[in-house]
Amino acid sequence: MKSSSFKIKLTRVEEKLQQLGQIGALPGGGVSRLALTDEDKAARDLLLHWMEQLKLDIRIDELGNMFGIRPGKTAGPPVMVGSHLDSVGTGGLFDGSLGVVAGLEIMEVLNEHNILTNQPFAIANFTNEEGVRFTPDMMGSHGFSKPEILQDLLNAPAVDGSGATVKSELQRIGYAGQTPCGSLSIDTFIELHIEQGPVLETEGIQIGAVEMVQGIYWTEYIFQGVSNHAGTTPIQMRKDAGLVAAQVAAFVRQLANMMGANQVGTVGLIELHPNLINVMAEQARVIIDLRNTDGISLAQAQVSLDKKVKELAKAEDVKLRKNELVRFPPVQFDAKLVSQIANTAQQLGYSVKQMPSGAGHDAQMMASLCPTAMIFVPSVDGISHNIKEFTKAEDMERGCQLLFNVVLDLIS
Repeated sequence: MKSSSFKIKLTRVEEKLQQLGQIGALPGGGVSRLALTDEDKAARDLLLHWMEQLKLDIRIDELGNMFGIRPGKTAGPPVMVGSHLDSVGTGGLFDGSLGVVAGLEIMEVLNEHNILTNQPFAIANFTNEEGVRFTPDMMGSHGFSKPEILQDLLNAPAVDGSGATVKSELQRIGYAGQTPCGSLSIDTFIELHIEQGPVLETEGIQIGAVEMVQGIYWTEYIFQGVSNHAGTTPIQMRKDAGLVAAQVAAFVRQLANMMGANQVGTVGLIELHPNLINVMAEQARVIIDLRNTDGISLAQAQVSLDKKVKELAKAEDVKLRKNELVRFPPVQFDAKLVSQIANTAQQLGYSVKQMPSGAGHDAQMMASLCPTAMIFVPSVDGISHNIKEFTKAEDMERGCQLLFNVVLDLIS
């Protein structure tokens, strides 16, 4: 069956993205759909409606992961595509959602042409990919790939201190499914995603064939000092947790510069208590994000960071607590599948670059279960996790058409 005979319809893709964009809409554009909130439930309900319209075999597992399966001539494991519908607090319309909607569009094309494939085809919406309200990120796909950690994930508390857990919120919104987590066998997994970076646009390339996802370490440090008056406490007598937090933040940039290559480091969260202008901080909470495509270098960066943090805490005479929140090593995707994506893109007349992903994705979790790869399309100005996130229509169309052609070749 020649995949070139069938075309996706961009208008359907755009309409669905716009409908999803109305759920949790923010002033000026973008969305806020934190995992397992009422907004996430509304997006899930809409996806469920679309799956029902396509007459898919719908399954929801114990972590709330949603799957829609279209049968084939054989009853074997399906080829699966998908991503996530949850967002960060100031998310765009394309991050995650494009990968889910692209899967729906492939179903639409298969149905309207009455194509009976040899293998089943499935789409997925994974729970809590962003890791904003609950940690770790990529939670749904992580649990799907390692069901032995299911209970720990279900018991994960909300980071806002509300007392909610993943389990209680799944039950509250009605998505605590009955399908055992990880019970669905998968033949192949492909995730279409916006790049969320500037490389493709800067280099004028239309498609990224993603070879790997770099490793990610998230570490929380809590410094406990002494709260005291900003005017009456001599500098040499202070135990200022806020000072240590600032010094750690500065060191993270120094560390990345010193290591060079693909090492990056980010301090995206600093919380001070009591957080008053004229009072030195009694407590400071800092979360560090370290990433590298090389696992050994990433581990070395963490050792260097830990050593420096201890030195800084000791120098200011503040107490230190450390919590390891995320430890995901670099993941290599299936070389044969990556090549197939790149070759198919070239056959379609698209320029293509084989490249790593700087962000974490559900695909990195699925890679331990089956041949897995990703397709990137350009992000305008490299902006994501921002209401200004945007991908041009022609880039979305190319990504969806490439995904369709690759999938149809696999399932025919």
